[in-house]
Amino acid sequence: MIILAVLALLNSYPLLVSQNLVFRSKQSSMSGSVKLIESSLSGLAELTEENVGQALSGLRETGVSRILVTDTAGRILYDTRETGNARGLYAFYTEVAQALAGNDAFYCRYDSEAFISRSAVPVVYRSRTVGAIYAYEYDTEQARLLQSFQKNLQAISALVGALVLLLSVILSRLFTRQISDLLQAIRSVREGAYSHRANVRGGDEIAQIAAEFNSLTDRLQTTENARRRFVSDASHELKTPLAGIRLLTDSILQTEDMDDSTVREFVSDIGQEAERLSRITEDLLRLTRLDSGALERAEAVNVGPVLERVVRMLGLVAREKEVSLSWEADGSAVVMAAGDDIHQILYNLIENGIKYSGRAGFVHAQARVEEQAVVIRVEDNGIGIPAEDRDQIFDRFYRVDKMRSRQVGGTGLGLAIVRDTVVRRGGTISVEERTGGGTVFTVRLPLAEGGEAS
Repeated sequence: MIILAVLALLNSYPLLVSQNLVFRSKQSSMSGSVKLIESSLSGLAELTEENVGQALSGLRETGVSRILVTDTAGRILYDTRETGNARGLYAFYTEVAQALAGNDAFYCRYDSEAFISRSAVPVVYRSRTVGAIYAYEYDTEQARLLQSFQKNLQAISALVGALVLLLSVILSRLFTRQISDLLQAIRSVREGAYSHRANVRGGDEIAQIAAEFNSLTDRLQTTENARRRFVSDASHELKTPLAGIRLLTDSILQTEDMDDSTVREFVSDIGQEAERLSRITEDLLRLTRLDSGALERAEAVNVGPVLERVVRMLGLVAREKEVSLSWEADGSAVVMAAGDDIHQILYNLIENGIKYSGRAGFVHAQARVEEQAVVIRVEDNGIGIPAEDRDQIFDRFYRVDKMRSRQVGGTGLGLAIVRDTVVRRGGTISVEERTGGGTVFTVRLPLAEGGEAS
């Protein structure tokens, strides 16, 4: 629409300006011609055919097509046209009437073939109008120039229009092809093909949208892979205790002469498997709540009392394994979180340290305030974590030693729960090797400013 408007303006405005220039040129030239004749007749007190003819006998070429001179009644006294001379007739022209009334008159129009111009001035003798001079011009040369100019403009407009149309078709095809590729990619991803990517090149907005779409599908692919792996691992983890329970119950039912001690041993094993199944289920439910963003309302929580309670709860487990358990906490170590969140973080990290510490080992937990943050460190002198596994220990169901993890009762979800809880409370968690052997977990949570600990 803009191009059409520009082309319409190109074919109209220059022509109008050119016509106005010709009109002004005609008015100037014809006014000069009639003024020249008027000066030749200005000394005559009365105009007659004889004295007018005599006064204009030496008139040179004036550049106009026809000149008439009339008396005060409008009767033509002089006519430059050789054939069809109008002397003796009356000139019924509007311009002549205006001139006899004492006014200069000019009129010009363009009829696509010629410029038709008419001009008239009064002949004045001693402030008295004694006649009128009328000039007429029919100019085809200027009209041909204007027509040539108009044709040139039309040719330029046609060329510009063709180029614009061609460019529009090319750009439209490129644009629609990009849109089609992007739509096809969206449909493929909608059907579940998260590995499909939009192949849109360039640096325009469509290409940028395609790049963002590909980035989104990368994240969807990663999420889908994680979901499938999680479902597979969860199914496997749930299947293992269920299979154990089924095997133990089948053994009890199929053995007729089993003594009481063996039955009690099998029932105890069933209870342990049921307990592990319960832990896995609870951890899965907690992870589901974390994934859904259903967090408890944050409040100011003093880490010290929570740490003391966790150490007291795990003291019996530590004594059974002959593990020394100690703790220390700053009284100002207050964070904005839920009490259950801090309890879960501390419980999982300390329990993990106890599980993987050998006999006569130790686990030490501390909470300090460092640079507007509460830093919780849990260190042990246990078996440690290989460097190649440290980036993955927070993944769900990941175990450094799967057989050993099952033997100590791990579900493979504790550290994942800790990591997700810390991140959702605006903190960070890291793991590193302890000097002298073992592992150090470091949790950094924002310090609660001006809050009273509950």
